[in-house]
Order: sequence, then structure tokens, then C-alpha cells
Amino acid sequence: MGESITIDGMDQDSALSKSEFLSRQEVLRRRSRRVKQLARLYKAHYWNLMEELKRKHKEYYWLYGKSPFKEDEKKSSEENDGNKLGLRSQLKCQISDCKEKAMALTRFCHKHILNDSKQMLYRGCNFPIKSGQICKKPVLRSINPPHCPVHAQAAEKYLSRALKRAGLNFSSPNKLAPKLHIVVAEYVRQIQTKRRAAQRKAVPKIKIEEKMSES
Repeated sequence: MGESITIDGMDQDSALSKSEFLSRQEVLRRRSRRVKQLARLYKAHYWNLMEELKRKHKEYYWLYGKSPFKEDEKKSSEENDGNKLGLRSQLKCQISDCKEKAMALTRFCHKHILNDSKQMLYRGCNFPIKSGQICKKPVLRSINPPHCPVHAQAAEKYLSRALKRAGLNFSSPNKLAPKLHIVVAEYVRQIQTKRRAAQRKAVPKIKIEEKMSES
């Protein structure tokens, strides 16, 4: 990348550099020549990047072995590889009670990857579970909404039930997908229903307090 590049047809361009005006054919010929050279440079750069990628992939596989999601190899072979490569500390997750294999380029397994403060690929599942807590299982940041596979299915079930209550069959391919305002209206209706139920429960308590105050 640091080497200077010689433009094709420089001798022709230098001869025309003193001209005040250029014909349309001369301009098109010069542009076509430079575009073709630029295309060749991009192709050469692309294949150089591919060769570099192959080389780095070989180094990566040599250092870290197979994917952590596949079945672990035998314990003896892992220890031997760790002794040879000096990566004994990176074979297992750094969480004390965890026996899973650490993911590549980190010291934690997939289950505990959120403990790595430097990682930028994962975030916690924000699906609410019992007692107001959140799931917090690691999911890729590109997944939206950020739900783990189990809670993604649960969210789809809740959504399909809400759409059925609104008179829409979401699973039917013959009908159009519901518009956003219909989904929002259904959620608002559910919230209002919950508030009315809470108010109904609160009314008997208020009447009892009023009777007690009158007596």
C-alpha cells in the first residue's frame, strides 16, 4: 500500500496537459483507462486480503482449535495442547464453578461471556421473568429484540395471542401482516384491562374503610 502507483497512459496525459481544451473522445478515453486500472487495483487488493484472511484463519485455528459450541475434546488431549501452546489458562472458563471451554479471544465461555467487560458482541436478554427479574442470558447485539431463543419463542406466542384477541390471524399467510397501530392498540387495551381489574379490587377496600370511619 505504501508503494507509488503509476497511472496508465501518463505519457499521453502529459502530452495533453498543456492543452487548454480536450475533446469529448479524449476525456472519455482517459477516464475509461483510469477506471479500468482502478478496477484492476481493487481486484488485486481483494485477493491480497483473501490470502491474508486464509493465513490468519490458519493461525487462529492453530492457536484456539475448534469452536467452543462443539463437543469438547478429551481432557487429556486438551491438556497436551495447552502445554504445547502455552494456553492452559485459556482452555476453560475463568468462572470458578464453570467447566465449559472458554470462547476464542476471551477467558469466559458463552454462558459467562457478559463477565468480560471488554467484549462488544453480546448483551443480556431483557425478557422479564418471575418476581420482576430479567433473564440476562447472553445474546448477540444484532438480535432485535434482544431475546434468547427460549424467550423469543415466548414473545412470539404472546404476540400471536394478542393479535388473535384483536381479530387477526398472524399465522395465516393469506392475510396481510398487522399494522403497527393495531398492535399498539391491542397493548393499550391490555394495559387498560389490568388497570380496571386493579381498580375493582381497590373499591371494596375503600368502602370498608368508609364504613369503619362512619361507625
